[in-house]
Amino acid sequence: MEATTALDLAACAFADPAAVAARLKSDGVRVIRTLGSDAPFTWLRAAGFAPVRLVASDTRDTPNADAVMGPATGRRRAHRLLEQLLDPAFDDALLITRVDAEQAQIFAALRERARLGEAAPRAFHMLDLVHQPRAASARYNAARLARLDVWLGDLGGNAVSDDSLARAADDEDATLTLFAELKSLAADDTRVSGCEMLHLIGCSAILPPAELAKILHAVIQGYHALPPRTGRRILVCGSAHEHDAFYRAIEHDGSTIVAHDHDWGTPRLAAPPRTRAQAADPLWQAPLAARWPREDAVQIAQRAIAATVEQALHLTIDRDEAAPWQVAPLRDALPGTIALHVDRVGDAQPSAAPRAPVPTRKPAPAAAAPRSRKSLASLASFGSYQRDWFQGLRAQVAGGAPFALVNANTPQEILRALGVPFVVNQWWASIVAAKQQTRRYRDLLRAHGYPTDVEAYSAQGLAATFDDDPDAAPWGGLPSPNFVHAVASSDATPGIFGNWSHEADAAPFLYERTVDPRLSISTHWWDDLPERWDEALEAERLDLLEDELKQVIAKVEAATDRRFDPDRFAAVMALVNEQEEYYRRTRDLIARTVPAPISIVDSMPATMVPQWHRGTEWARDAAKAFHDEVAQRVADGAGVVADERVRLMWVGRGLWSETAFYQRWEETHGAVFVWSMYLALAADGYIRRTDRRRDPLRALAARFLTMGDELRMPSWAGPWHVHEAETHGIDGAVALTDADPFVLRALTAAGVPVLELGVDNFAMEAEQAAELEARITRFIEGPASARAAERLGSAA
Repeated sequence: MEATTALDLAACAFADPAAVAARLKSDGVRVIRTLGSDAPFTWLRAAGFAPVRLVASDTRDTPNADAVMGPATGRRRAHRLLEQLLDPAFDDALLITRVDAEQAQIFAALRERARLGEAAPRAFHMLDLVHQPRAASARYNAARLARLDVWLGDLGGNAVSDDSLARAADDEDATLTLFAELKSLAADDTRVSGCEMLHLIGCSAILPPAELAKILHAVIQGYHALPPRTGRRILVCGSAHEHDAFYRAIEHDGSTIVAHDHDWGTPRLAAPPRTRAQAADPLWQAPLAARWPREDAVQIAQRAIAATVEQALHLTIDRDEAAPWQVAPLRDALPGTIALHVDRVGDAQPSAAPRAPVPTRKPAPAAAAPRSRKSLASLASFGSYQRDWFQGLRAQVAGGAPFALVNANTPQEILRALGVPFVVNQWWASIVAAKQQTRRYRDLLRAHGYPTDVEAYSAQGLAATFDDDPDAAPWGGLPSPNFVHAVASSDATPGIFGNWSHEADAAPFLYERTVDPRLSISTHWWDDLPERWDEALEAERLDLLEDELKQVIAKVEAATDRRFDPDRFAAVMALVNEQEEYYRRTRDLIARTVPAPISIVDSMPATMVPQWHRGTEWARDAAKAFHDEVAQRVADGAGVVADERVRLMWVGRGLWSETAFYQRWEETHGAVFVWSMYLALAADGYIRRTDRRRDPLRALAARFLTMGDELRMPSWAGPWHVHEAETHGIDGAVALTDADPFVLRALTAAGVPVLELGVDNFAMEAEQAAELEARITRFIEGPASARAAERLGSAA
């Protein structure tokens, strides 16, 4: 076989893995399609299967996926993948990993379709591997691989042992030896293009090792007959390249890609695991969305230097949310001899801006947003309490107290018990928005090389690190943290918190984000979890998070003079349960009362301000006062409007910068926003009983294990939102971009009209707000009023 023929074979296999799978099946080989760069290919081969990776098609039309997930307004990869999986012609077994947040959603979407009796692949499995370098993560991976064994056995696979893994690894090692030889040939005499090398590396996840070895051997044998490549030497990094289109475009002018630092590049050529323990190693094939950007940047720089490249090209493809957070660290890590070019491709986003100095001129003050009308006396003291609390916190930190910044879905109760002052990242973002500082904080992020359009809401704490103007800083400014804690629940989270840790010189801890891989789960979690969380949730997931909680406690104790008191912690947990029980009773009052006693303008702050203080007597008492005042309004027959005609729910994060927005239709249309996720999630998502001698720390793990699933995970979020809409008598749902498509689909299927606004809750401009107001008005006057008429007619 000539080298050019071998390269053509690799290009064909890379371009059409489905054809490879069909050919192998026709030869009697057992095929498993894989979705995820961290899929355990060696393990699958040891079990007697031929793994063939599945990649997103390049089609622009995804009608079936759009019908399931809603129109793709952002990244299209998940829709393109799902379109293939919903094709009746797709009849392969499918293994999905949680290499990014999208793939967990794809699995959950398929599970939900199967639950609803709709078309789904005949056999699919979620392998939920985690990637933080901790012993608990390795134990979790081992448990997940053991579950994979069961699934593979059901498909007729062989038992996987250390011996069978070693034999499979021997086959893969043979190809790695050939890759090393090819790399050696190319060190001084480059004759294989970057595009051709991308094909060859990709074939390691498509072709059986013996086939790939023949191709590599032919390329090596005929290497010197290939034409030399003498153009500019480039390293490509950033998003994973599932196709070769961008490689071809880069090399069109004669440049040559000689280094490939992305998930489908050179990292794919790591030595395969030879034992079950090695296969469970969290660092094995850790994907971009699970890695710390600063450590990543150092490795990329080392690879660039070793490859003697002239330019590093960082690409963010199709609105990938992990890659943009590599850029600033990469600028710092690369030597001055290597130019860095940054771009975004495959979407409508502009190229990333280079670092620029922080503007010295203060921006013109933004026009003050209309203030909302609040009806509850119990809320009157919240503002002053928050300001006094925050100033007290600033004084504590100034006096030497340790300080933590945590994401909202991070277990905060252990910090409460340890006596470590902390601020919730999303609370701070709401303060930034309320103080009209969004634009200035966006400029601060941009000036330091960080993205301003990737989870902007969660990046406001990082922006505060650069805010050295005490006169403009909200509430005097956010103290610099000693600790930053988050759950790896989004692809952007490691990047935000990894960079934040670097900029603030703070100790980070990233909790693993796990998903429930069972094909059958309860869809009435709001009934199951408060009392029976230890039966409803998997022990493996609880074990991992409980272990991580213990690690955080140990790290804080080692770095401070604080000591964890189990009795104090148990008291904190009891206060939280008591607080959330008041919210549950309040939510139920609002649901069954017409006219609604309050709107979400009241319920949002009444819930969220005390929620930031969960585990304190003040928060418990505030929740009780809120409940008692709402109960009195119900008893008095007081409503938001006397002539309530339309009841609305708000799906997604709140418009904290202008809560008066929700009230614009009360007097004119009798339309009241009676539901938001804040009170509803407090009512249903937090209570975890610790009676029957159950461990409070494990109960805390159970509380945060599912955090976020209730809002955005199929099988979880859809049924709950429908339940809430039905119990509240909702006539229409208004949704932001962060709403789960399955939620909107479930609401529509239940007969609830849905208006998708297509915007997020942050940095809304005045023109945009005016347009949204007009759209909501038409929605209220149209489908929402029509449903209200049906509801009121049936009630009569």
